[in-house]
Amino acid sequence: MNNKKVIIIGAGISGLCAGSYLQMNGYDTEIFEMHNIPGGVCTAWKRKGYTFDFCIHWLVGSSPSDNFYHLWNELIDMEKLDFVSHEIFFQIEDKEGRTLRIFTDVDQLEEEMKNVAPEDKDIIEDFVGGIRKFLPFKMPLDKAPEVMNPFDGLKMLFKMFPYFRAFKKWEKISAEELAGRCKNPLLSRAILEMFVPESSVFFLLMTLISMHKKSAGYPIGGSLNFAALIEKKYINLGGRVNYNSKVERIIEEDDCARGIKLENGDTHMADIIISAADGYNTIFNMLNGKYVNEKLREYYSGQSEKLKVFPSLVFVSLGVARKFENEPHSLIFQLKKPITVDKSINYEYLPVRIFNFDPTLAPEGKTCLTVMFVTYNYEFWVELRKNDREKYRQEKERIAKEVIEALEERFGNVKSKIEVTDVSTPASIIRYTDNWKGSFEGWQPRGGTMMLRIDKTLPGLKNFYMIGQWVEPGGGLPPAIMSGRNVAQIICKKDTKKFMAAS
Repeated sequence: MNNKKVIIIGAGISGLCAGSYLQMNGYDTEIFEMHNIPGGVCTAWKRKGYTFDFCIHWLVGSSPSDNFYHLWNELIDMEKLDFVSHEIFFQIEDKEGRTLRIFTDVDQLEEEMKNVAPEDKDIIEDFVGGIRKFLPFKMPLDKAPEVMNPFDGLKMLFKMFPYFRAFKKWEKISAEELAGRCKNPLLSRAILEMFVPESSVFFLLMTLISMHKKSAGYPIGGSLNFAALIEKKYINLGGRVNYNSKVERIIEEDDCARGIKLENGDTHMADIIISAADGYNTIFNMLNGKYVNEKLREYYSGQSEKLKVFPSLVFVSLGVARKFENEPHSLIFQLKKPITVDKSINYEYLPVRIFNFDPTLAPEGKTCLTVMFVTYNYEFWVELRKNDREKYRQEKERIAKEVIEALEERFGNVKSKIEVTDVSTPASIIRYTDNWKGSFEGWQPRGGTMMLRIDKTLPGLKNFYMIGQWVEPGGGLPPAIMSGRNVAQIICKKDTKKFMAAS
């Protein structure tokens, strides 16, 4: 009997992972990707010898002590990757020269926070206590929730039970709310800078726990190199990737997904269709909005109290012909003059990544710097690029110039050393990934919604699945591999096949 044919839309991390696991289990898969490289938003780009990394700040699962390590190791040889585990998550400075270092070690973190903000001692002890509470916890990852039997569910509940009260406490508090409780302005600002302010504090706890365990390191070589390793595994397993192949429509007959139609008019048929592409584009364009329910309409209308779309980014990248050896790799400093981004927000603090820890990204003796400006005003950039390219270019140049001036003031000897300037906008993200609203991670759960699950199927449509950021609220790379792995388990169970996780 011929193996079932599976078409996957999108060669981001979820799509590549799903393809790899399905190949391991005897399926014949083919990926169609609109861009000419793998990774989706897990990407980087080269300019005059510099590589500007857009995605990975840390990878949960960089140490064998973490369950995610063993998932990544199913796809790539983790021992061959070099990881950097930073002593300091980031350093924040105000205009008066006060500094707070967010250490990755929990004891150092508590000591530093209390030294800088003694007036917030009770809040600090409560927050650090939350980190310590979850230190022994390991997320059970082996089985997809959709394939668990009642006994599996009981085992998971048993593992979760000691943490349930603490989980309920922290998952309903937003970073914005916690920051608002702090009397010390630098501590308050630091909490806001750890993650998107509306997101649950539980994300902060989990991030700091992974860092404390040295299991959230940065892979030398960066995001595009990491994505290419997974692509290589997929191809070695017999998978095929078609680049520059944008899917225009999902072909369905009798409420069953049958194939895809590309933008160039070509059609390709399969037994199963998986979309690892943008959620809105999949549901409302590729499928013409035919397979939705009230819950999905609520999510995608922007009216949901449970989910909000992650913002987009104006991303400034600089190639600088000097080293920054004695500077923290991640620095947030208060500006003397705010920088206005697309008329929607004034940035009073500048978040800078200094890639002084990855020698592969810049020529010897030189350094990449990047600045991420979060924005929800994606329309401004899309319309500007569409209607006035010259003004679009001028706005990008203005922001880059103001960033360079601020860096010159903070570090000195920057302006004269700039060799490359690059600015991407929400319009850039949409052009290369088609992400709805230029979002960089899909759904952002609000406080109290950490256990929210989104179905990988659409109501009324057979032989079709969705994976990736739009069915895994919270974003990031760990949910991406879980999404791809889990859908392979679901398909195997439906076909009464034993799921295998080895080539």
